[in-house]
Amino acid sequence: MPNPTPLIIGADLGTTNVKALAFDPVTEQIVAHASRPLTTEQPQPGYSEQQPEAIWQAFGEVMREVMDEVNKAGGTVQMVAFSTAMHSLMAVDAEGNPLTNAVLWSDNRAEAEAQTLRTHQAALGQAIYHQTGIPMHPMIPLCKLAYWRHHQPDLLKQAARFVGIKEFLWHRLTGEFQIDYSLATATGLYDQEHRQWSGLALSFAGITADQLSDLVPTNHQQPLLDGATTHTGLLAGTTLLIGASDGCLANLGAGAISAGVTTLTIGTSGAIRQTVRQPLRDPQGRLFCYHLAEGYYVVGGPTNNGANVLQWLAENLTRATPENALSQATTVPAGSDGLLFLPYLQGERAPLWDAAVRGAFHHVDWSHTQAHFARATLEGVLFNLLSINALLAEQTAPTHVIHANGGFAQSAFWVQMLADMAGVPVRLNATNESGAIGAILLALTATGHYPTLDAASASVNFGKTYEPNPDNHQIYRAAFERFRAVQALLADK
Repeated sequence: MPNPTPLIIGADLGTTNVKALAFDPVTEQIVAHASRPLTTEQPQPGYSEQQPEAIWQAFGEVMREVMDEVNKAGGTVQMVAFSTAMHSLMAVDAEGNPLTNAVLWSDNRAEAEAQTLRTHQAALGQAIYHQTGIPMHPMIPLCKLAYWRHHQPDLLKQAARFVGIKEFLWHRLTGEFQIDYSLATATGLYDQEHRQWSGLALSFAGITADQLSDLVPTNHQQPLLDGATTHTGLLAGTTLLIGASDGCLANLGAGAISAGVTTLTIGTSGAIRQTVRQPLRDPQGRLFCYHLAEGYYVVGGPTNNGANVLQWLAENLTRATPENALSQATTVPAGSDGLLFLPYLQGERAPLWDAAVRGAFHHVDWSHTQAHFARATLEGVLFNLLSINALLAEQTAPTHVIHANGGFAQSAFWVQMLADMAGVPVRLNATNESGAIGAILLALTATGHYPTLDAASASVNFGKTYEPNPDNHQIYRAAFERFRAVQALLADK
């Protein structure tokens, strides 16, 4: 029977995949879903890029597949809302054609520029941090632009604009160069208080404000161009909502916008976040603060080292599959009999913000087996995230529940380990697509279906809740102190 309810599509432009969900706001069910993988290129050590045209093609395939399902069910689409990975950057000409690949968050070529803002020009770096709310790191477009300024100055003169992946797609879909406040806060170029591009940051980057996109709220809407209908399968004039960053929308989509509700995400990388009502700044510049919507800000820290560390473990130590490594880890008691792992295999963002730091196993002895190394690796990833949470607790409400999502949430063992470590319940969402769901909830609030984001967040459905094991928690409290002590040595090196 045809579905008469106008649907909302959440499009999630991630680093690993492009996804889209069609959501029925009446039944609160996902009625269509599609996904396409993206290929990341590493032409040189430290580089991490994707081809813009490949992203555009993947987006089109995903949208057409979802629309085929919607059309077969007799459905209609009211709106498409976007969730997008942060920190990407590419140069385009005046027509929006790419002049470079999209440089991703994981690209470290701008390490020297970031280090300059943390050491030689630390006062400038702190001033930019307090304006923008993002720590100085090679991931941010500010530093990437400064790298191009030093190494490819002709590119800064040749390019009409510098945009992220969503801006590139948005221009093809709407004809406008626009960026939402949420993604703008992830660039290191946006003055949050004054809602304009930062003169300090622009000067360091070597560009002007007219080389960046126009700033708009996260609930900003534009109609789909006639010329984009064939590529997307959408009807001409379909309303598009620009949305926000994936990190911010993951909080909303996880139902985590109240005080004391912390979201922990582990995919390839990871992050831990809380939603607050006023912008926050860490005195030492270790936490980000991103704009979600009017009166809602997401504060927290990202890690480079998430499930990618499990993949490294499987490929290089256990010589088996990640699933086998997880199985081995279950045979070892909590705390890995004293073995600690510092998971900094690809440098680190929070809490160290040091692209040059590297990992280590600590307190290795004769009794430790391959299984010990497996468990210590999993524990190390969580210890690092909880050390970020300790920074959060200094400025926000103490965590009383964690909402967990990302690929790691598929492992009951790893999620139970998190509950035992944190000493608080860990809740899983009914769906693991929190970014796309967050975009949908933002759209439903913009259309009046929900009066506020709080009401939208309250509609989120949950799956299993994991309660902490008190005995394991005591073991982990002691192990965490030892982890923090070794971590501090790396921070002070």
